[in-house]
Amino acid sequence: MERGRQEKIGTDPIFGKWGLSLFLPFLLLSLPAWGFDVNGVTLGADEAAVRKAFPSVRCRELEWKTKAAERRCDDAKIVFGGAPARITLYLKADRVQAFDVRLDERDLERVTAFLKQYYGKPLAETREKVERREGEAREIYRVRWEKGEQRALLTSQLKQRRVDLSVWQGNFDEEIYRVR
Repeated sequence: MERGRQEKIGTDPIFGKWGLSLFLPFLLLSLPAWGFDVNGVTLGADEAAVRKAFPSVRCRELEWKTKAAERRCDDAKIVFGGAPARITLYLKADRVQAFDVRLDERDLERVTAFLKQYYGKPLAETREKVERREGEAREIYRVRWEKGEQRALLTSQLKQRRVDLSVWQGNFDEEIYRVR
């Protein structure tokens, strides 16, 4: 320290007397939320939040018994990542356990770019050819994200019409079609 110059302890030359503490809440709000969501509805949200976000959704009991979910809310038309889509949400004990977003293959690139920005860097991104006994091989494109117990998987059979984004927590994907 120079002679005759006093430095104030506890002050930040950039943010002043209060330091980063005033800006931290705004910084945290600008970061992506922990976990996955669709248009603001997160895994763990209740049915009222689903109905509020997607007014055209129809909710009903599942047609089969499973440990993964008790109800489903589906056929809501939404816009996701700038593309028209349809959504199905699965609930258990009034909480969203999983959701599926279905969209047209022509929107694959746009939605993939959106998801990479919104959900973050994917854990894996693959293209694989699946040989068939008859006909030409199928090319499957998959992008996978993981955050704790939550998973998101974007799947497209290239040159086909539909793209599917499945998001779930825990072992939902293993239990949903296991009939009890």
